Amino acid sequence: MSVAAKLRELLREHGQPPREVYFDLENSGWVPPEVVEAMLPYFNARGYGHPSITHKPGWEALEVLYEAKELVARTLGASNPEEIAFTHSGTEANNLAVLGYLLANRERRGKVVVSAVEHLSVIFPAEFAAKLFGFKVVRVPVDSEGFVDPEVLKSYVDRETVLVSVQAVNHEIGTVQPLKELVDTVKAANPDAVFHTDAADAYGWVNLDVEKLGVDMLTVSGHKVHGPRGVGALYVREGVKLEPPLRGQLSAEKLWPGVENVPLIAGFKRAVELQFENMERNVSYVKGLRDKLIDGVLARVPHVLVNGPLGERRAPNNANLSFLYVEGEALTVELSMRGIYVSSGSACSSRILEPSHVLLAIGRRHEEAHGSILFKLSRYHKPEDIDYALEEVPKAVARLRAISSLAPTQVASS
Repeated sequence: MSVAAKLRELLREHGQPPREVYFDLENSGWVPPEVVEAMLPYFNARGYGHPSITHKPGWEALEVLYEAKELVARTLGASNPEEIAFTHSGTEANNLAVLGYLLANRERRGKVVVSAVEHLSVIFPAEFAAKLFGFKVVRVPVDSEGFVDPEVLKSYVDRETVLVSVQAVNHEIGTVQPLKELVDTVKAANPDAVFHTDAADAYGWVNLDVEKLGVDMLTVSGHKVHGPRGVGALYVREGVKLEPPLRGQLSAEKLWPGVENVPLIAGFKRAVELQFENMERNVSYVKGLRDKLIDGVLARVPHVLVNGPLGERRAPNNANLSFLYVEGEALTVELSMRGIYVSSGSACSSRILEPSHVLLAIGRRHEEAHGSILFKLSRYHKPEDIDYALEEVPKAVARLRAISSLAPTQVASS
């Protein structure tokens, strides 16, 4: 029986849950009607042409591209829309930043410094460049809440350092890094070192200004702001030289070859507009839901660890909890049968059942990391969604603990 067939059988066996709540926004999310409507004309009515071709459909497509660049630049505090390069995902934007810069500077063969909790789309291209060209990659340790200490970072940066990459907000545990302080620390130690930040989980949730922060490159992703999957962008400060990792025909994007996906870029533009409308009010609202969820789980379920910081130093939409004596994958399935959709551990590692490198980096033991569940919230969630989760999560955990060989008797029966 195929995996799909097994899943269909499970769904038939358990029936339709009374409510469905989607918290797996780390991996993907729904696209609101306004964003879908913004994309539709560019599939077949106008702007369907190649942005690099000099005819009317091409000009219309190019106009969409530049309007989107202007908007993204404005929301990031960048003065020049030409500093925005569109890619087909946040992963590609990170690869363009890291691999593209190291390709352009491969003769230097210096040091690449990344935090221990970076997204794998930063870590893997850095390690790939190390194998190809002889760069040395070092990972800066973090504290128990995922923060990079500026003084610790300073000890890793020297005259040989070529590139430093530290996330603005961690994608798993929501840690909001002291980015300005980290950039200043790096630039003071080595003014020639280029600083990249993966801001996919910060964009639209915390204030970002590339001029005030002093970053040289910054990544954003479409689906993290309820845009379509398949579009991302990289801010590249003027003067920073990249060599495109991909080769292909010339396009409007000099750093990323191939035909730009104009409909998705149009959708991304509309999603950004919606994300930044009433941003402060939306952030406050989602933060309230986050705290209600975390506090409610801690009050109802024993033996739960909060992964990452609490309060203002945590991303407004992030709740990452480790349920002891429960396997995260089993809890993900159990909650799914109850209509609650979450992700277990690291979204990038769940298929191979490896513990999250982020959770291990903050000091979680393997069994604690394996029991982690990530809830991501948005302005589209309602208080009733949190109420439903707080009803079902304790039941799901209790049922799994009752049948688990991991749980002590008193925990299983609590």
